Amino acid sequence: MGKLGHDVLLGRAEVQFLEGEFENALRSYGLILANFPTLDEARVGVVLSDLAMESAEEAQALFEYYHVIKENKENAVGIIEEFLKNMDNTSQKLHELLTSPLQEEIEYSDGIRYSDFIASVKSRGNFKKTFEDIMFSTKVVISNKDEFIDFVTRLSKEGFDEMALGYLDASIGLFGNDQDILGLYHVLRKSQK
Repeated sequence: MGKLGHDVLLGRAEVQFLEGEFENALRSYGLILANFPTLDEARVGVVLSDLAMESAEEAQALFEYYHVIKENKENAVGIIEEFLKNMDNTSQKLHELLTSPLQEEIEYSDGIRYSDFIASVKSRGNFKKTFEDIMFSTKVVISNKDEFIDFVTRLSKEGFDEMALGYLDASIGLFGNDQDILGLYHVLRKSQK
């Protein structure tokens, strides 16, 4: 297969990808890669086609980004690979944090579940007082994004803005580009100005 052959297959694979035929695109990119193992576009195509089968929007955005930067950047493939590696690491950390039963047992032995904390707030009728009573002696164990958002929002409403921003800053690596978390971050930043 010569240059013309791989250009034709590459064009076909790109069309398949853009039309949402990710399995066909994966096969086409795989064929190209089998014959041209160092061809960057085929390597990126294989990885993004595989990603697209799980998250089409993210993969298509990266695909478009790659095609924009490859014209202007010398190491476009390296940039995409680094982005994917960081995305994988973030997803893995979040998954481990939210699903590890051993970690959960360790954490709960040293703290209070968020649901139990909220039950205490309801029985006492005051978030601020309940939080102040436990903040130095017990940690609140948050097990999902919704609890985290609720906790940070309540902290901010009760005047703990700096602490709420601290929690957001510390967790940005866990949630990556989650729009709910980023939105909350921007709301808190604006309220401080």
